[in-house]
Amino acid sequence: MGLFTKSSLTANSVAAQDDSASMTSVNTGGSASSKKGLIRCTEPFKHPINPTKAPTFDLSAEQEAKYIEVLEHFKEYIKKDIPVNDSLNAAKVPITRAEMAWLTKECFLRYLRATKWNVAAAIKRIEETIIWRRTFGVVNIEGHTDTLKLLTPDVVEAENLTGKNLILGFDMDNRPCMYLRNGYQNTAASIRQVQHLVFMLERVIDFMPAGQDTLALLIDFKAAPAHLNLSARFPSLSISKQVLHILQNHYPERLGRGLFTNIPWIGYTFFKVVGPFIDPYTRLKTIYDQPFQNFVPKEQLDKEFNGMLDFEYVHEDYWPKMLSIAEEKAAVVNSNFDKLGGGIGLSEYDLKSPV
Repeated sequence: MGLFTKSSLTANSVAAQDDSASMTSVNTGGSASSKKGLIRCTEPFKHPINPTKAPTFDLSAEQEAKYIEVLEHFKEYIKKDIPVNDSLNAAKVPITRAEMAWLTKECFLRYLRATKWNVAAAIKRIEETIIWRRTFGVVNIEGHTDTLKLLTPDVVEAENLTGKNLILGFDMDNRPCMYLRNGYQNTAASIRQVQHLVFMLERVIDFMPAGQDTLALLIDFKAAPAHLNLSARFPSLSISKQVLHILQNHYPERLGRGLFTNIPWIGYTFFKVVGPFIDPYTRLKTIYDQPFQNFVPKEQLDKEFNGMLDFEYVHEDYWPKMLSIAEEKAAVVNSNFDKLGGGIGLSEYDLKSPV
């Protein structure tokens, strides 16, 4: 998993700055020329192959009532000022437009499912996530967010020079595929590695088409080519716990499918160690050493996994194009949010549907 290394996260801001000061990308895919019968590719795909469709919520009367209860709570919640971060006596400001757009029907339902339809627990976790998003720099609070902590492309770009995290293609169910390539680690451990993962999670959410609110996580433990001199170390338990906490508490129900491949023998020992920190429902979504081609259309899958793509990570091609697609899709949500009245509880399907 690209963000993980064994060294400590503490006191690494200097190392992170050193990485940024000498950003040199590395081409990590195949050869420069296209192989016979393969599709040359250096950029992410904008759309899935299969048609999209509106979601069906299939809520029971009791579940619908609990959803309404959560919705009504947050209609009142957004009227008050909210702390700008999780520090004691933090300043309070009104909820932002971006935060209101985040409070969708699907968002409320994800937290309700994650808390087994416990209304009080769902409300608590949503409120905690709002504060966490402000604190971690996912959301920009004008005049309060530290520009060095705000999750911008410039802050995290150095982490992706080797393409250790990729958004490439969509699975059979239209989930955008996010690859974590453990063998392509290019930086020492720092909080910026965690920022990078969160940044990429936010971008893969932008990539989700209308009618799909989960991602496919494809984790490849294969080592990078030796000449690249990159790391393939496993994460420390402390870093793993930190990342799992973020994923399970602030991105609940976002994992639609998790695929692991090229797992070394030590990897299974690692899974046994971190297993107790992964919730049972998430574990049910993970699949080990099954061919990726069983889950991803070959037209959007690299030749390394028996797909039809001759994919090469060229940072100067991939990174700006990935950002451009994400911004374009976010702009659709932004525009539709206004057209639909700008309130909370809107459907992500309506927000993401092309104008």
